[in-house]
Parts: sequence; C-alpha cells; structure tokens
Amino acid sequence: MPEISRDEVAHLATLARIDLSDAELDHLAPQLSVILESVASISEVAGPDVPPTSHPMPLTNVFREDVVQPSLTAEQALAMAPQAEEQRFAVPRILGDEQ
Repeated sequence: MPEISRDEVAHLATLARIDLSDAELDHLAPQLSVILESVASISEVAGPDVPPTSHPMPLTNVFREDVVQPSLTAEQALAMAPQAEEQRFAVPRILGDEQ
C-alpha cells in the first residue's frame, strides 16, 4: 500500500505554496494515502492488452447532410420580436462600458 508521510505532504504543500496547519497535515496525509492506493489498484487492473481510453465507449459524432431548405426571411423572423433594430433582435444590455 503506498503511504505518504506527513513530511511528504508538508513538502508538497510547500512546493504548491499552500500554507497548511499541523492539524491539516495530520488530516490530509491519510487521505492522500488512500488516493494513492486507489490509483495503484486501478493501475494493477489494466493489462498491456487494454489500451488507455478517455471513454469506455467510442465516441462518434452524428452528422447530417447540410441541405438548404425554405426558411423564414429576416422580416418574418423579426415580426413577433418585442424589439428589433437594424434587422436584428434587440436585447437588454447585460455588460457595462467596462469592456
């Protein structure tokens, strides 16, 4: 079982520039040991014949043919809009002038 000592946690915290109290070091060391043990157990399961993957099932994107079809004109789309401006939907401003 991989063990990580309190001193190793303190060293890692120093490298990460995280200020941990003595109580936090005592609390984190066993938790990190459990995490390391879990990772080690997963590493044991995967054999050389199992390729590393990010998903258990292959991901495929479903594409459709890009076909031009009759659609609304700009005037028809904007006809029921509460506000329209220069052939666009007018919406309330959500960002200030700071941009």
